[in-house]
Formats: sequence, structure tokens, C-alpha cells
Amino acid sequence: MSHVTDVFQPLQAADPPVVGGYRLVARLGAGGMGRVYLSHTPGGRPVAIKVVRPELADDPDFQRRFGREIRAAQRVRGAYTAELIDADADGEPPWLATLYVPGPSLAEAVARRGPLSVPAVLWLMAGMAEALQAIHAEGIVHRDLKPSNVLLAADGPRVIDFGIAVAADGTSYTAAGHAVGTPAYMAPEQASGEEVTAATDVFALAQTAAFAALGRSLYGDGPGVYVLYNIVHSDPDLSLLPEPLRPLFAWCLAADPAERATPAEVLDWCRQRLGTDADAAGGAPAVWREIGGQEVVVPPPVPDLTPVQPQPLIAYTRPPAAALRPTAAERKVRRRRTVLITAAGLAWGALLVTALVWTVLDVKSRSDHRDAGGSSASATEPAARSSASARGSSSGSAGSAAPGTGEDVAGTSSSPSASPREPRPESYSLVMLHPENSVNLKNPNKDAKGRTGDIRFGCRTVGCELESDTSVFLQLYGKPGGTLDECRQLLKHEKNHRLPLAGTANGSEICIKGASGDIGLFVITTKSTAMPDIGFLQGDLTIWRGAA
Repeated sequence: MSHVTDVFQPLQAADPPVVGGYRLVARLGAGGMGRVYLSHTPGGRPVAIKVVRPELADDPDFQRRFGREIRAAQRVRGAYTAELIDADADGEPPWLATLYVPGPSLAEAVARRGPLSVPAVLWLMAGMAEALQAIHAEGIVHRDLKPSNVLLAADGPRVIDFGIAVAADGTSYTAAGHAVGTPAYMAPEQASGEEVTAATDVFALAQTAAFAALGRSLYGDGPGVYVLYNIVHSDPDLSLLPEPLRPLFAWCLAADPAERATPAEVLDWCRQRLGTDADAAGGAPAVWREIGGQEVVVPPPVPDLTPVQPQPLIAYTRPPAAALRPTAAERKVRRRRTVLITAAGLAWGALLVTALVWTVLDVKSRSDHRDAGGSSASATEPAARSSASARGSSSGSAGSAAPGTGEDVAGTSSSPSASPREPRPESYSLVMLHPENSVNLKNPNKDAKGRTGDIRFGCRTVGCELESDTSVFLQLYGKPGGTLDECRQLLKHEKNHRLPLAGTANGSEICIKGASGDIGLFVITTKSTAMPDIGFLQGDLTIWRGAA
């Protein structure tokens, strides 16, 4: 089986086709937390989507830990880390998206080709040290640095997975005395359940590098309890390592955390030994670029579904369950639509009954008139016009009769045909807004050319927002299920052409009034603003024409 086939596994029947608005392309792997998939941003950039296992998602303690992971990862930026793109800790199931790194994990590379050479190990340690500098600069301790959490890109390693990382401010989600991490890569203080610090990650860095140099763990691969005992009560056998690397490993594996090297010192030590290779053209020496094997060709994005044509809500039909597994925000939108459909059906039913009643009464009245007069239709027609004139004159200032109808124009109509009808709603699904496009209320299914459209999405230094030259915005609060009447009343005196998105989330509802009098209700299904340059907003839009 080829390496590419090993990396990208086809989706199975149990896999969701979409997670948080991201269409899944292939499986990338699985771990203790859940399964990882390949997807793409709207601009086509590949991302790794980590989806939490259902049994973990139902655990309140895990939900808090996962939320902490997201907040930690959002603060980390570094050349040797895989940055967080988007996340939803409250999703069903929870998930997060990071930049996809086209390369194997250190564990996979060593299993496939054996131990790394000394220069490659030095480059690996330098990259991991620089990643830890970025992580520690945000007050975070990784706590689970190991070979499977280091990916080997063509230009250097990437440290990933803050699954059990916590802020280094003393907070912890573990019980006292309970060790958290992978036994073979723990530091003595971590194995003993004591306080962990940035030095704990340096110990794990050395253990991970030792695996790269030896092809196995420095403390053995036996039962976890046995490995932890050796870590706490014995010194590592450094004679197993290549002689040029032993001084650095002795420094990083000191039993006392205070005596260990810092990430900056590890980086300097490695760069001095690498010499000119440390500044190699292309970002990495040839010895490193050979580690990952053949170049990985990432599968292209899944084509978007056929755009939904504008349909009134009364004609809305729920798609088959197998076509698209709904997210929590989409279920809220569908429940709101169901309420609107029911209300619309009842309203139209009432109008139909009223029309039938008036028709029956009118026919009966004319029949009675003919019976009473005993004359032909030609003889009764002038009388009918005379009667209509009499009704018109008796109405006084209330209104004048419409010619040939016998109905009051300005006054209360005796026929439902003269009652003003509410405009029929038009629904548009999966409307996308991102920094490079715009949308017009006139035809939301068709992107306006560049940024020339009426409604635009943009991210400034203070956050992302919706903006328009002519339309006004207003966010609804409270329970979901915004209506035309609610939007119309609230937008009556609204003049705000900008709407900051900091207070919005998946499921938020936004009323929009266009210059031509159209009113729209935009329900957010996917909000991605963690990376403003590639941020986007996706949602369902309902429009009532000329309703203002």
C-alpha cells in the first residue's frame, strides 16, 4: 500500500459528510479523543478536522477540557506549530480545525524507515524547541509532547495536539496526584503527579528525540507503571544514544527541572552543531527533506452541493436524512422554518375559507335579488349599479366606490381581494460571505462581482463585521425563530450600516433591510473568524420583497 493511500482513507458510512460547515474529504486517522478528517477552507486551503467521540462529548468534564484546549490553541502562533483555524466546543459533536500538515508523524516515519541520522535529530530538536518557545510564550504547558504529536513537514517539524494542555497559571483539571500524559514521555515530576512547568516539556522533547534516534523509547516499552517507575527512580542510559548527542540529552533529562535546558538553549545548541545547514536554502537541509518520503498529494475539495433555488417557505421540504447530517445550529434553523411553514399554512387556509364564504354570500344575495324583482339579468344590472352607488354615497368620507366593483377603496373592504397580502418568503440556503466576495439581496444565490455587492463581510484590527452602503442590520436576541413582523418593527428606525460579529455565534439571527424595501432574516450556520484573512460566514437567508 502506498504512503498516500495510508494517509488518506475513504470516508465510511458512519462518517458525517459535513462538520461545522466543512465538507469532509477523507479520513486522516484516529486517537484517544476522536477521529481526524481532511477538509478545506472556502479558499481551498487543506485543514485537519478533529471530531470528538460521542461518549467523550457527553462528559461535562471533557467538555470543559476541550473548551480549554481551544482557548489555548487560539493563542499559539509559531513556524513549527499547526495553527488553529476554527472550532466549536459546543457543537454536536464538538470539533476543531487546524492547518493540515502534509507529512507523516514522527512515529510513522520511524516505523517506516528506521531511526533518524544525527543531523536529522538535531534539526528535529531545534524545530520542537522553537515550537515550545511559541507555546510557552502564551503561558501554556503542552504536557503531551510525543512522537505521534510531531508531524514531519518538508520544511521542518510541526508540534500539534494541545489535547491535555493547560495554562501554566496553576489551574488543572486533574485530581491531585493523578498523572496526565503518555507514560513513556513523561517527566519525573509529571509521573509523580507534581506541578508541571515548561521544563516538563523539555524533558518530553528529549524523550521524543531519543525515540527518533533509537527507534524506541529511551525508558522501554513495557507496562505504563513499570515505565513510570524507571523514569522517577532511575537515570536514563545515555550510552544507547549517538555520542555527539549525549551532552544535550543529559542536560534536557536532568531529574531536577531547574537544571534542565530551556527551549532557547536547546535551539542554540542544535544550530551551532548544524552549522551552515541551519540556514539551508529552502528552509531545511536535504537530510531532513528525505525523511518524509514521497510528496503527499492532497485530495481536492468536495464540490459544493447544487445551490438551492429560491422557494417560498410553504413549499419547503426537508431533505432526506442521509443527504446531510444536520448540525445543532441547522436543527434550530429547521425548527424555526417548521414553525413558519405551519403559520403560513394556517394563514393561507384562513384566507381561503374567508374567500369561499364571501363567494357563497354574494351568490346568495344576487339570487335573492333576482327572485324578489322577478326580472331578467339585463333588468337587474342597472339596479345593481344603483345599489352600488347608494352604498358608495352612504359611506361618506370613508371612501369612494371602485368603478364596476361596488367595493370601497379607502374604507374597509367587503372582499378579501382588496386586503393587502404579506409578501411571500423566499428562502436561500448556504449563503456564503468571505473577504473576497459580496452578496446582493436581489439575488443572493449569485455572488456580486468582487466587493461591489450590497452586503459584505470584512475583518478589521478590532474584529469581523457585516457592512453595507445601503442596507441596515440588526441582530435579534432571545429565543430563535425571528419573524417578518419582528424584523419589520425593529428595523423601522434602524440606521446602522455595520454590524460587529463579536457577539454572534452559530444560530444567531440578523435582520436586514435593503434600500428597495426588501427585508431579510439571515441565520448563521457557520461562523469562522479565528483566522480573519480566511474567515467566512455562512447561513440561511429568508427574504420578503417590498415588506418594509
